[in-house]
Amino acid sequence: MGIEELDYKDTQNLVKLTTNQGKLFSRKRSGNCAHHQHSVKLSVKRARFMALLPYVA
Repeated sequence: MGIEELDYKDTQNLVKLTTNQGKLFSRKRSGNCAHHQHSVKLSVKRARFMALLPYVA
C-alpha cells in the first residue's frame, strides 16, 4: 500500500485492512509480512479501544 508508518489514528488505512464484518485480512490477502501484520493488529486494537473503529460492523 505504500504506507511508511501505520498509526491507530489513521482510520482510513485501517479500514482498508479489515473486512466488512470488522475482521482483519490475512497476511496472504493484505500482503503484509509478519512484522507489519503484527503492527496492523495492534493499531486496530488501539483504534477499537479508543472508539475510532467499531468492533463489529
